[in-house]
Amino acid sequence: MKKVRFLKPAEDEMLEAMFYYQNKAEGLGRDFIGRIDEAVARIEKTPEAYPEIRYAVRRSLVRQFPFALLYKILSDEVLVIAVMHLKRHPSYWLGR
Repeated sequence: MKKVRFLKPAEDEMLEAMFYYQNKAEGLGRDFIGRIDEAVARIEKTPEAYPEIRYAVRRSLVRQFPFALLYKILSDEVLVIAVMHLKRHPSYWLGR
């Protein structure tokens, strides 16, 4: 099982979304992070189970929220390059 690591911009996106949801309703930010943790656990267990979308980048959807984790499988780890909102600029992460 490979460890999952977030790039700083991906971590920032995750935290921004968490704060957004927390301001919408008490506990919703915590629920969002819980779903992110579940997605990470699924990726750690079976990183190749998710489809490649471009340039060997794979996408795992986050349950109950309009987000996906975009990641690459490297030799020693899985690198999350974006916590992407599914309704916004789908190619913004390409430079990472």
